[in-house]
Amino acid sequence: MKKSFNDIINQNVPVLVDFTADWCGPCKSMAPVLKQLKTELKDTVSIIKINVDKNKSLSAKYQVQGVPTFIIFKQGKQVWRQSGMQTITQLKQALNS
Repeated sequence: MKKSFNDIINQNVPVLVDFTADWCGPCKSMAPVLKQLKTELKDTVSIIKINVDKNKSLSAKYQVQGVPTFIIFKQGKQVWRQSGMQTITQLKQALNS
């Protein structure tokens, strides 16, 4: 059974949402950073990718203007948001704050 976006962002762990697009070069460069982040933080964080071209209503709901855009949710509440490339250090700091 597929979980809804709301089910996912209401988890007990922080959820990092990566709004991305297939045609976006910086988004592709973020892939290894996100993989490394997941390797280091394991089950203490959930990381999901949302393709803006395939999820236009969700992108509109969160007013995603550019990609990549990262949003962190804690128990359904948006607690952090940043557009553009991020370092693993920036993402860790945002997740731990």
